[in-house]
Formats: sequence, structure tokens, C-alpha cells
Amino acid sequence: MWAVSLPVQQHQPVPHPEGVSEEEFRGALARLAAGVVLVTAHDEEDGPRGAAAGMTATAFLSVSLDPPLVLVSVRTGSRMDEVLERQPLWAASLLGEEGRTTAGRFAMAGRLSDRLLFQDLPHTLGEITGAPLVTGALATVECRTEQRVEAGDHTLLIARVLAATVPATGEGPLLYYRGSYRRLG
Repeated sequence: MWAVSLPVQQHQPVPHPEGVSEEEFRGALARLAAGVVLVTAHDEEDGPRGAAAGMTATAFLSVSLDPPLVLVSVRTGSRMDEVLERQPLWAASLLGEEGRTTAGRFAMAGRLSDRLLFQDLPHTLGEITGAPLVTGALATVECRTEQRVEAGDHTLLIARVLAATVPATGEGPLLYYRGSYRRLG
């Protein structure tokens, strides 16, 4: 019996029709530092009294000053996308450098239930949205979605800021850079 040696196939990134592979895209954009926020909402359909829902986001930005608008990107079909499709009121807590554990816990795949995560997270409920606002965050904004835009495998939510708080803190921002949470400096 003859043994035939076949050349080992090297895994080559498969480019999209436009020419960039997923690996190349991720590698390039991983070099863009982003602020980290916890996006939260009150899911009225979760249990008899509803429950808090949350997710970590790094694709969050200011869109307009007049009117005050922000944008957040959520994975289409995710639990948070489904909640925010039903619930136009939500909040974002801009996490400081001490928020690394919170960011990591709300970003985990196969994580604990939101109900359990919020039990361990010091927070208050927003007066306008009823969404959890992280105690000690650098700032919080309460929002109402005005537009949903399908964009590839994500949905962009453009929302009007209804309230904002900026507590006094000397803490710096939590950043996400090259696949991990970082501090300035």
C-alpha cells in the first residue's frame, strides 16, 4: 500500500467580495480605542413585573447636539436587540476605569442571567426610562430610540437623549483596545 502525502492546506482568510477578510477587518479596527458603556433597559415582557436587561457596547457615540442624539450598535437578533425593538426607552452608563468587571460580565457569551448580574451591580433606576443606571459611572444618559437602521449583522439605534447626569469623579474612562479593556496613560 502506498502512502500519498498531500500538501498541507494553509488557512487563508476568505475576503468579502469587496476584498477585505473578516480577520483583516477585525485586526485593523482593533487598533481604534473605544469608550465602554453599559446599555440597559427595562424589559416589560420579562416576568410579571419586567426585569432589567443589559449589554456592554463599544460602538456608542454622539451624533448631534441639536437635537441631542446618540448612536449605539447592537448585534441584530441578540437579546438586547429584541428588547430594544419592543422598548424605545433605554440608558447608557459610561464606564470608568473601575468598570472593567462590569463590562466583562455583561459582554460574556453564555453569561449568567441579567437578573443575577444586576443583583450584584450597584445601580439606580432612571426616572424617565426605568433602566438601570450604574452607580459610579462617569456619566449616564437616558434615551428614546428615534430610528433603527439595519447595518450588516448589526442594528444601529439613533436615540434622543432625554436626561444626562455627570457625577463628580476623578476616575478616567474605561477603554477597549486591541481586544482588551484598558486605562488611559
